[in-house]
Amino acid sequence: MTTQRTSGRRKQALAAAAVVAALLTTAACGGGGDDDGGSGSKNGAAGFNAANNKVAQASEAKKGGTLKFASTQDADSWDTTRGYYGFMWNFSRYYSRQLVTNKTEPGKTGAEVTPDLATDVAKVSDDGKTYTYTLRDGITWEDGKPITSKDVKYGIERVWAQDVLSGGPTYLKEVLDPKDEYKGPYKDKSADKLGLKAIETPDDKTIVFHLPQANSDFEEMLALTSASPVRQDKDTKSKYGLHPFSSGPYKFESYNPGKDLTLVRNTEWKQSSDPIRKAYPDKITIKFFTNANDLDARLIAGDYDIDLAQTGLSPQGRTTALKEHKENLDNPVSGYIRYAAFPQNVAPFNNIHCRKAVLYGADHVSLQTARGGPVAGGDIGTNMLPPAVPGSEGQKYDPYEMAGANKKGNVEKAKEELKACGKPNGFKTTIAVRNNKPVEVATAESLQASLKKVGINVEIDQYDGSQYASVIGSPTNVKKKGYGIIIMGWGPDFPSVQGYGLPLWHSEYILDSANNNFAMIDDPKIDGLFADYLTAKDDAGKEKIATEINHKVMEGAYYLPFVFEKFINWRSSNIANVYTTDAYSGMYDFVNIGLKNPKK
Repeated sequence: MTTQRTSGRRKQALAAAAVVAALLTTAACGGGGDDDGGSGSKNGAAGFNAANNKVAQASEAKKGGTLKFASTQDADSWDTTRGYYGFMWNFSRYYSRQLVTNKTEPGKTGAEVTPDLATDVAKVSDDGKTYTYTLRDGITWEDGKPITSKDVKYGIERVWAQDVLSGGPTYLKEVLDPKDEYKGPYKDKSADKLGLKAIETPDDKTIVFHLPQANSDFEEMLALTSASPVRQDKDTKSKYGLHPFSSGPYKFESYNPGKDLTLVRNTEWKQSSDPIRKAYPDKITIKFFTNANDLDARLIAGDYDIDLAQTGLSPQGRTTALKEHKENLDNPVSGYIRYAAFPQNVAPFNNIHCRKAVLYGADHVSLQTARGGPVAGGDIGTNMLPPAVPGSEGQKYDPYEMAGANKKGNVEKAKEELKACGKPNGFKTTIAVRNNKPVEVATAESLQASLKKVGINVEIDQYDGSQYASVIGSPTNVKKKGYGIIIMGWGPDFPSVQGYGLPLWHSEYILDSANNNFAMIDDPKIDGLFADYLTAKDDAGKEKIATEINHKVMEGAYYLPFVFEKFINWRSSNIANVYTTDAYSGMYDFVNIGLKNPKK
């Protein structure tokens, strides 16, 4: 634990944010493109923010060449059933297809669902429980055999094999088989291993889904990579992630975990069968690094084109890039909110006024600075629904004036709330923070310093970040340790209030282990709004309910949002047709990036 008011780490965070802000201002005043993209530069880059929610240099993408990714992080798995990292979902569109996928367009439009293997989006029954698709002609595996409805069903059935294929999203399992009756294809006693009753395949071109209960986001779930087809005779079970069998325009040539990965053209793929993918490069490679500074230096030197992880340059690389290569950078808002949660099973946070005392006592500008400042960290968070999620009002919804009158904190209002909660002299509590996240530790120290001014004395407990499921994910342990404040972050699995907020705010998601409803929210009104959302039949209705849910969460003062997170991402001067998309939380959409000079 640490009780220091201002540590060296926090001073470093403040200094780093100041440097970034100064460099950004300086760069904006002289060349290299302006904040809206500018006119590019002599090195051919499109300009600062030229690909942020818009397409940069679309007409300059050419066929051929090698698109080079680099990363300090390998995927959790390249198996379409098991992968959960956002960059894996994004990259997997090179070698996997789904019935539907996200549009290849920038910003919010990119989050919309569009046909892929299917000829159209679903034909949905009036009660919202039956979804029917027809597969398009000419869709093939990498060996030329046709992709059938049974391949799609089998690929989805693999989600049930959690004893062998754990790690990926399980939405389809929960929606199609809420009673957990099917045991998965490896334990399936039917001859064809296609015993899941919720999915019918009357012929090779038709697939029908029968939902026990309607769910308005079902097509969003089918757009996830976990709904990719897998052919039974190519399923190597737990080893499938080492060499997935391709249904897309590229196939695996080689993969050395933690070292490198190479995709080459799938010559059996037909452009006429695929309305999504342009397949510009001849080859796509990933090189894995062990040091972030080395990776960034190689990106800036032009040896690689894009950072696979899409979580922003390191502080050292960011400083260099902003000073010398601003025209190669984009500063998108990610789908993540960084926040503090107040567990209601830890006194005095069972009292709403004690929770509000923290909201008013916090210095929101200091918290933003600890996260990296307005550029590298993000805009001050004012509520709990990310800007990319339909129904979000962004900073316009600021019920506690965190980005307004109270952005530096409001000592008077904090003390009023302390009096209302029966703690006029303040109280003591503990912040739980991951020890492998320096920015989170700096954030905790910032919050500690500001709360001390209102009489709330905070200790900081740095726990092993790899053990979160049993530390902060255990309500029993949280209460035992007295963790009144938990620092975390969350982004949507798919851009909807269900894909983001259900695990955080619904009472049924309060779990004994791996709990993410840290605030222990058990509010029948919030649960009821989620139930209404699942049966909503139009986008306007869904957005209205999402907005209402966010308001109810903020009215309960269960969270202190820090920032709507931003990144500073690099794109090389040799790539074209590049843009950020809300489908992948502000990442570049990898699938149709091309090279300007394929021979370079």
